[in-house]
Amino acid sequence: MRSVIVFALFALGAAVMVPRYAALLGKGPAPVAMAAHHAAPGESSPANFRSLVVPRDERGHFQVDGRIDGRLLSFMIDTGASVIALTARDAARLGIHPAAREFFAPVRTANGTVRAAPTRLDMVEIGDIAVRDVAALVMPEGALGENLLGLSFLSRLRRFEYSDGKIVLEQ
Repeated sequence: MRSVIVFALFALGAAVMVPRYAALLGKGPAPVAMAAHHAAPGESSPANFRSLVVPRDERGHFQVDGRIDGRLLSFMIDTGASVIALTARDAARLGIHPAAREFFAPVRTANGTVRAAPTRLDMVEIGDIAVRDVAALVMPEGALGENLLGLSFLSRLRRFEYSDGKIVLEQ
């Protein structure tokens, strides 16, 4: 019976996540995305959903300013990152100072595997969108050029999608 419940939970999770990833990979829109409302930056969408439209920057990336526990930080939206990844410098600005022994989580990056320090962030805010108790990693000094807004934040939204050269976040 326990294995049936575990399988059912796995199937439910897959049913929710696969359409989102398919839409992000350009395999076609997810059913949720079909009812998308493309709000102007900072504009609220129908039914009191909060939306934010993020255009590409001059490098072709999606940069956003946000707040972690009330402190301003810049992020690059990275749908390929499992969690929020913080530079060591910005983590220190937030008062997060992991000891050397806390850098135990292996992380595969484009430059190879490094060990990062897991942490939790009380509040992450991007525009009017706020998510509490978010998993994050502090990357070792020099391993990361900028903070990444990964799936530990994005997956907690009602939806996120790439559309018309922009990323839409909706809570």
